[in-house]
Amino acid sequence: MKLTQRQQELLDYLKDEHAATGIMPSTREIQEHFGFASQTAAVSHLRALERKGVVKRLPNKARALTLVDDDGLEREPIVDIPIYGMIPAGYGDGGVPEAEGCLSVDSRSIGVRPSDKTFALRVRGDSMIDAHILSGDHVILEQREPRNRDIVAALIDGETTLKRYVMDNRKPFLKAENVDYPDLIPARELLIQGVMVGLVRAGGKW
Repeated sequence: MKLTQRQQELLDYLKDEHAATGIMPSTREIQEHFGFASQTAAVSHLRALERKGVVKRLPNKARALTLVDDDGLEREPIVDIPIYGMIPAGYGDGGVPEAEGCLSVDSRSIGVRPSDKTFALRVRGDSMIDAHILSGDHVILEQREPRNRDIVAALIDGETTLKRYVMDNRKPFLKAENVDYPDLIPARELLIQGVMVGLVRAGGKW
């Protein structure tokens, strides 16, 4: 089925962004790129592409999108992972994360499956630089029980932070990956909000 000029422009944009960065633009980025009045307009254009068979949403999986090539074959699944604000990779922050859009990733390349328990946070600070996690990066996390040495988003004594989860004699604490930062030992509580399962570099680099 023939595409309109705008639909072809959108499809070309999706392909170019995915080829250049390894990730798909979010609906907010599509809105800004084309000057749409709202994200709803971007979603409407994506649905039009779906009806014409050039993109496909995966059944029974939340926010999953696949591009279809010229031979009608599905490309790698693209998943929109919600971004719940920023997390300090430094000292704790008492702020509450707020949803700020989504991060579109090639799910198979980083082993992430579409799930309501998967979310992303933007990193601020340098306490995890020796684990190659830099300020401005996005960490992809999954809500599950942590294992020893996992990198986690945690609420420790009322403040949120991104650190490595360490068990010592059955007592957990949080360890930075930067010698300039001390270990964080919970005085009252340690709640793991998510375990890191992937990383997207600032600017879209893996």
